Amino acid sequence: MTQHAGEHPDDARAQRALVIGEALIDVVARADGSREDHPGGSPANVALGLGRLGRAVDLLTWLGDDAAGEQVRRHLAASHVHVLTGDRVAARTPRATAHLDAAGVATYEFDLEWDLPSTWDGDDVAPLVAHTGSIAAVLEPGAGRVAEVMARLRPTSTVTYDPNLRPALMGSPAHALPYVDAMVALADVVKVSDEDLAWLHPGVAPAEIAEEWTRRGPAVVVVTHGGEGAFAATAAGARLQVAAPRVTVADTVGAGDSFMGGLVDGLWSAGLLGADRRDALHDVDATTVEDVLARCARIAAITVSRAGANPPTSAELG
Repeated sequence: MTQHAGEHPDDARAQRALVIGEALIDVVARADGSREDHPGGSPANVALGLGRLGRAVDLLTWLGDDAAGEQVRRHLAASHVHVLTGDRVAARTPRATAHLDAAGVATYEFDLEWDLPSTWDGDDVAPLVAHTGSIAAVLEPGAGRVAEVMARLRPTSTVTYDPNLRPALMGSPAHALPYVDAMVALADVVKVSDEDLAWLHPGVAPAEIAEEWTRRGPAVVVVTHGGEGAFAATAAGARLQVAAPRVTVADTVGAGDSFMGGLVDGLWSAGLLGADRRDALHDVDATTVEDVLARCARIAAITVSRAGANPPTSAELG
């Protein structure tokens, strides 16, 4: 693994990210009637982004022993993501259909079940950072297992979370909100879209929600606003906004996931991950956060400039 600035040598040799959540086949249905299949899933995309940025990353997910599952595993392995092997597997690999409008904006429908294995290889190794979000943190029976694992890891690992809500699968805001609130309270870093917050808390300003969430436990809460950039609130009292680079949008698939991967990577480079760095993360200065977010915005801009969830490598970022 490539050592990044701000890391201790021991971290570069031994420390890894663990991403917990769904990996699936995305069926992209475009406005012109064309369709194509490719591997996806929000947490899997975060893991893929981290792998492309040179991080050692494991994915704990729920795939079938079928052709689609093998397609997902090969796709992730090509970006250096290690898919963990568990004692149980899904009956079939999940699918999600992304319907793209004329502007390339996606809406989703799903055919999946979500769970976790009871045991998996490496279960006894504490990662530097543990990430989850989206379907995995809300859909039962797996959501309860995810919450248990994240709570168990928190004493040793930084916890990051992206709600990345899917109303078509998660039911009403009233159903999803307790899951989101519980994970926000557990997390050190939260990234959430303005669309998610508008669904959860209609009529409430996103910045107001972000500030309130920092009082529940997270050190940093980031709200993404698509092409308008991102806002961040920190427990240390910083409030800042970064712009998004202007690009020609191919589609928005995976944009938020690539931003999330960049956020984890940036905090890793700044030496702010790991439970022993929790106090430092809570005291992070605004300049560090702004620098990290500017790079995240660049990563997301590259992703939306090309089709599908295709985040950049560290070499592309220069």
